[in-house]
Amino acid sequence: MDADVLALVRRSVPRLSAAEARVAETILGDPTLVVDLAINDLARLCNTSLSTVARFAQTLGFTGYRELRVAVARTVTLAQAQRARFGLDTTAIDPHDEPAAIAAKLAAQEIDAIEKTALGLDADALDRVARAVIDARHVDLFGQAASSLTAQDLQQKLARIGCSVAHSADPHLALTTASLRTPGDVVIAFSHGGETQEVVRAVEVARDAGALSVAITGVPDSTLALAADVVLLTYAQESPFRMAAMSSRIAQLALVDILFVRIVQHRGEPVVIPLQLTHDAAASRRRR
Repeated sequence: MDADVLALVRRSVPRLSAAEARVAETILGDPTLVVDLAINDLARLCNTSLSTVARFAQTLGFTGYRELRVAVARTVTLAQAQRARFGLDTTAIDPHDEPAAIAAKLAAQEIDAIEKTALGLDADALDRVARAVIDARHVDLFGQAASSLTAQDLQQKLARIGCSVAHSADPHLALTTASLRTPGDVVIAFSHGGETQEVVRAVEVARDAGALSVAITGVPDSTLALAADVVLLTYAQESPFRMAAMSSRIAQLALVDILFVRIVQHRGEPVVIPLQLTHDAAASRRRR
């Protein structure tokens, strides 16, 4: 189940009926209502039936309203605790916030993104990707803009343990390399929203060429996720007042760290030597 049930509700809205969408919008408007109201009270507030509320809960993957209510209560409690931890009433950044407030709000948002990404981790999918990377002839990494930075981070990590790995921020070069992949290769694509067309197209081309395709995204039913063989989800909600991807990038980097550690664990002793060699080479350069 989704580590953040409110994010799950938010993503479900486009595919809901009009009556179910009213339930979703009511919950998103004030999540504490679900904590406080019985199913008949929520149905009355949403001007709908008990069966619609129950069906809405089941659409999200819950057995019924009671399980949904518990999940929402957990999410609300965690959010309240996170805000209290930093002495905040809200984590939404305001254009008039002072530096200290900006720092506290960003810290709260980014810690929340890391915690939810870790809690929502699909361990089986992670292990499948880790083992595939170890066995791969070559690994290609796809990502544009902020996601390109995450791809570069994983590229550097895998290169340090001797993997054949490449990343290009040029979408045309990415397509070229994607077309040359084989069944012995792996491609890993990064896109928080999962709708970056250059990344989706590169994954489709590589998948059709026979490579195992992996999507790291925040939207499980996105175009990228649907195009991939394996999906690893991140959880992050950006502030409406944003200059660039922040929490989403932090969530991606956290997932990359988890994946890399798992790869190192599976590789075992053979990775010790390349890690030491790359460390010594960098240390030697600094001493000059």
